[in-house]
Amino acid sequence: MSHYAVVAPPLYSHVQALQALSQALIARGHRITFIQQPDAAGLLTDTRIAFHPVGADSHPPGRLAHTLQLAANPAGLAILRLIGDMAATTDMLCRELPAAFNQLAVDGVIADQMEPAGGLVAEALGLPFVSVACALPLNREPGLPLPVMPFDYATDERAQTLYASSQRVYDWMMRRHGRVIARHARRFGLPPRQSLHECLSPRAQISQTLPGLDFPRRALPAHFHAVGPLRAPAPAEHAPPGWSVDPSRPLVYASLGTLQGHRYGLFRTLARACQSLDAQLLVAHCGGLTARQAESLYACGASYVTDFTDQPAALHQAQAVITHGGLNTVMDAVSSGTPILAIPIAFDQPGVAARVAYQGIGRRVSRFACRRTLARNLRRLLEDDRYRQRMAPLSAQLQQAGGAARAAEIVERALYARWPAEAVL
Repeated sequence: MSHYAVVAPPLYSHVQALQALSQALIARGHRITFIQQPDAAGLLTDTRIAFHPVGADSHPPGRLAHTLQLAANPAGLAILRLIGDMAATTDMLCRELPAAFNQLAVDGVIADQMEPAGGLVAEALGLPFVSVACALPLNREPGLPLPVMPFDYATDERAQTLYASSQRVYDWMMRRHGRVIARHARRFGLPPRQSLHECLSPRAQISQTLPGLDFPRRALPAHFHAVGPLRAPAPAEHAPPGWSVDPSRPLVYASLGTLQGHRYGLFRTLARACQSLDAQLLVAHCGGLTARQAESLYACGASYVTDFTDQPAALHQAQAVITHGGLNTVMDAVSSGTPILAIPIAFDQPGVAARVAYQGIGRRVSRFACRRTLARNLRRLLEDDRYRQRMAPLSAQLQQAGGAARAAEIVERALYARWPAEAVL
């Protein structure tokens, strides 16, 4: 039927979410091509999805490893270098995408909110495009903190002042990226803009976040659709996590995602906290630990340590999950009704953790917390049934959200019909 291009940052979690959406579109008869720097091809696992490499001169093979290293350790000056890397990638894509879209003869564009080049070039060429929020939505709204900020929700004057000042700091830090956006908008003859949230689709915006997992929203556009996690269909059966679970002891599942799985010291503290509670701990480090580090966690109290596991299956058996606040893990926890201990590290993780605490479905602690603090918070999750009870309405909301199948329908109608999706849904 139609040929859609996907433009997203070369990050595993973003590519996997958009791959699930692509699979749903392929099932409806469409063709999909991801466009990014050459190294990003390795992030795709479905051979039915085409990949078109661009920017080999400025982003040669090996460049992505540097980006991922910055993203995995974004403290101090590294965050500014990462922003510079983001700016360079957006600049490359804005230069390369016009020719790529024309060469591939695409009918529309699926653009990740975190990569503005997709929307900018699509708008410049008159192509319809849809924006997808794989992380917390970037849509700004008066009275709410930015999604990268750790602040609680409040309406008093002090909170509003804090939100406004933090937004100015964020915009200052992102100024290098903003200059790239502004320069290409001028070059394309588009209205002025200089921030990610100004590059979103006027046709359809899709989010993995549920209304029940956000602060109160009052100004989202009519074409904003919260569909829940973008996942491929999962088997109904939930396999054991990899070892014989003792049903008489609580099970805790811990994952810090693909970028933060190297944090051995934090895993070690978590293992000791679980040991003090006589709780079983399943650690999935996503390949971030060495074999020696993984083995040493057993002596600290871990029950089973692996690189990857069937996360939904593990969560269905766990009584609590420890996460860095990655949206994918949090949404999987909502699906299984598993209370969350969020330990945010970077990016939108502090914002996700703040929303977990606000909705009462879990607790949050600092990544520098000691074993006793972690154990105390875990005990609250394991012993207080109210956390799991508050999960129930969110889990029900998730089941009704529609996921990748609904997202595919929104994309198809918005891009094919060529008018805002709320007019055709």
